[in-house]
Amino acid sequence: MEHPILFLVQLFDLIGLGDFAHHYPHVIYSWLVMLILIVFGLLATRAISIVPNKWQSVFEVVIGGMEDFTVDITGEEGRRFFPILATVFLYIFVCNFIGLMPGLLPPTANLNTTLSCAIPVFIMTHVIGVMTHGVKYIKQFTGPIWWLSPLMLVLELIGHSARVMSLSIRLFGNMMGKELVLGILFMLAGAFFAPLPMLVLGLLVCFIQAFVFYLLSTMYFTLALEEAH
Repeated sequence: MEHPILFLVQLFDLIGLGDFAHHYPHVIYSWLVMLILIVFGLLATRAISIVPNKWQSVFEVVIGGMEDFTVDITGEEGRRFFPILATVFLYIFVCNFIGLMPGLLPPTANLNTTLSCAIPVFIMTHVIGVMTHGVKYIKQFTGPIWWLSPLMLVLELIGHSARVMSLSIRLFGNMMGKELVLGILFMLAGAFFAPLPMLVLGLLVCFIQAFVFYLLSTMYFTLALEEAH
């Protein structure tokens, strides 16, 4: 669905980069999300002290809570990989959230964006497995019965590859669906404030989809840390 007004696209039109902006709006809005995260990160860390300022306090609660939740699932071994999981969650949540604002586009409503999040998680899962188990990590793909190893290897490779599709298409489909529903409601009944309840529901969807992506990524990392059975 084409957005009638996208502020950053219009801005890029003014500086002569309109062709790029119209073809790749999800890219420029991803840049906006990265800028937002960098700015808030600088605000939280510019004056770190024992007595935290308000930005530091917010980030300590959010990041600390996420870290404790992650360690509860993965064990202490997962603490090393928590920065990756936290980055993915915050990036996806902000991407989802800006789509609720008029004139802004959620980058996660484009399959390229969700794939760019899913593929690094997929690669990192196996990097963690090799780092933890070395060559023995291959046992997770061959199963306990040696004469079934070729079949198990094919099935496991298909299953692991499907994780990329599961992560990316689930997020893309839900965010695109939200955009379509909100767009239709604003077009049909925007003057009567009918879309407002959907905006509240949209905020819940933004959080849930980011959390599901983060939780599934955490589970994949945890499975890579476990010994093969």
